[in-house]
Amino acid sequence: ERGHGPYQPHEPGYGLDQPGYSPYEDEIPDPQARMLAIKNAKAYLLKTSTKSGLNLYDHFANILTKILDEQPTNTVDIIENISKDVKWAQFRKKMDTLRDEHLVPPTFEASEKYKALFVKEDGEEHEELEEEMGQPSLPNVMETAFYFEQAGIGLNKDESYYIFLALKNLINVQPIQTCRFWGKILGLEMNYIIAEVQLQEGEEEEEIGEEGEEIVEEGEKEMGEAEEDEQKEKEAEPPKSTYKPPPEIPKEANGTGTNKYVYFVCNEPGTPWVKLPPVTPAQIVCARKIKKFFTGRLNAPVVSFPPFPGNEANYLRAQIGRISAGTHVSPTGFYQFENEDEEDDEGADTYEENPEFEPSPVAEMVESLATWAHHVKGILKQGRCVWINPSQKSEENEEDEEEEEEEGEEQQEERGPPLLTLISEDEGMKDIPAWTAQTSTDLIPQYSVAILQSNRWPGAYAFSSGRKFENIYFGWGHKYSPESHTPALPPPAQAEFPSGPGITETVDPTVEEEMAFKAAQEEALVEDEEEEDEEEEDD
Repeated sequence: ERGHGPYQPHEPGYGLDQPGYSPYEDEIPDPQARMLAIKNAKAYLLKTSTKSGLNLYDHFANILTKILDEQPTNTVDIIENISKDVKWAQFRKKMDTLRDEHLVPPTFEASEKYKALFVKEDGEEHEELEEEMGQPSLPNVMETAFYFEQAGIGLNKDESYYIFLALKNLINVQPIQTCRFWGKILGLEMNYIIAEVQLQEGEEEEEIGEEGEEIVEEGEKEMGEAEEDEQKEKEAEPPKSTYKPPPEIPKEANGTGTNKYVYFVCNEPGTPWVKLPPVTPAQIVCARKIKKFFTGRLNAPVVSFPPFPGNEANYLRAQIGRISAGTHVSPTGFYQFENEDEEDDEGADTYEENPEFEPSPVAEMVESLATWAHHVKGILKQGRCVWINPSQKSEENEEDEEEEEEEGEEQQEERGPPLLTLISEDEGMKDIPAWTAQTSTDLIPQYSVAILQSNRWPGAYAFSSGRKFENIYFGWGHKYSPESHTPALPPPAQAEFPSGPGITETVDPTVEEEMAFKAAQEEALVEDEEEEDEEEEDD
C-alpha cells in the first residue's frame, strides 16, 4: 500500500522530508533521481497560499536575505519576529513604473508664503525689528495681542507676528501716515485680515483727481452715446416715462464720515494687500437689510434682495464701516475736541488726545459703562454720518423746480448722537444690554485688564489698561438680532391696466353680419349715385 507522504520509501526523494534519514548512505545516489527530488521539493515549496498569496520558498529566501543583510544577534531566538516583519513588508504599497506626482503639503506652501515676510527687499533677513517698532505709523500688534490674550481673545502668537510683518510691508509700499490692525472677518472659503490706515496728506487728493478723470471720461462717452440715442429717437420716438427716480445721495468725501479711514485687506499674511473702495450711503442702507456670509473672494457677487449695489468688496467695506461706528470706544476723557466750540456742534468730527487725561481704575471701568465713550461718529439712517438734503439743487435750477424744493424743505434733518457719547446711553436689545464689561482675571486684580465686549456686534472687543486701550474685531461680520433674520419681501405684483372701451378688443362679426354689412354698403352706394344723377338733371 502507498503511504500518505509525497514519496514512497523506495523512491529517491523519500529521505528529503524525513529528518535524520537518507537512503543514499550505503549507495551512490543517482544524479537524475537526485535532481528530480530537488525539483519536486522546490515545486512543493513554491505552492501559493490561498489566504495570503505567498509561497514558502520566497518567504524563506526573504528571511535568509534579511538575516544575512542585518546579521542580528541571537537570530534563532527572534526568527519568528523576522518572519512576521518579512510578511508585513510584502503588503507594503510598491511604487509602480507610473509614479504619482509629488504633492506639496499645505504646511510647506504656507511656510513659503510666510518666508517672504522675513526677507527684506534687498534679500537680508529681519534682524533689528525692535528698532523699527518705534515708527509712529507701525502698530505694535504683539503688545495688543498680549493684552487681549489675558481675556482669551485674539489669534495665536505665530499668526499675530505674521500680521505684524505684513503690516510692516504694507507701510513700506503705501504712503501711510497711521496704521492699525482692525481685525479679522471670517469667510466660508477664506478669511479677511483688515488694516485701517490714514494716507499721507496729498495722496487722497490725487486719488480723487484720478477718480474725477475717470468720471469725466465716462461722461464724455455718455454724451456721445446720448447724441446717438437722440438721432435714433428722431426716427421713431417711443412714449417717454414720467417716472423720476429719487435723487442719489452722494458719498462722504475721503477723510470724513464713513470714509474717514482707508482699509486694506488680504486673505493671509504674505499675500498682496488690496485696497477697498470708498463706501456709499446706498451700500450701507442696503447692507442693513441683508445678511450674507463672506466667501473670501472680493470679486464675488452679492446675491440678495434687495439687490446690493456692488460686489463683496463693497459689502465688506460697508460692514467694516458699520462695525467701526458701533463698537470703537475709548476711555472717557482720553479724547477731547480740538476747539471748545465743537463740543456743542453735533457735526464735529475732529478730536485730539487729552494730555491731562487720568485713567480710571480697572474696577471702576468694569462697574460703570460711563467710563467708556464712542470716538467714531454713528451712521444715520440715510447712510451718512452728516445728513444732507438730497433734494437740494443748484441756483440755476431753483426757479425751474420750485415744487421739488418745497418737497425737500418738508424732509426733516436727521441728527445722530454727537461724538464722544458715553456707551451707557446705548440702547439694548430686549433683555440683553448693549455692552458687557469684565476683568481679565479675579485672582490677581491689581494686574487685571478691563475688557469690554459688544453684544450688538458679537466679536467686537476693547481693552483698557492705564493709558493704553485698543479695539479689535474677530467674527463673521454680522449684527446680532434677537429675532431670526427675515429677508424683505418683494413688492406686490403690478396691477393690470384698467380696461375700457378704448382698449377693449371687439368681437369678430359672424358671416351673416358681414353679408348684411356689405349689402347695406352697396345700398348706400346706389342711393348716392341716384342722388348725384338727380342733381345733374336739375342742373
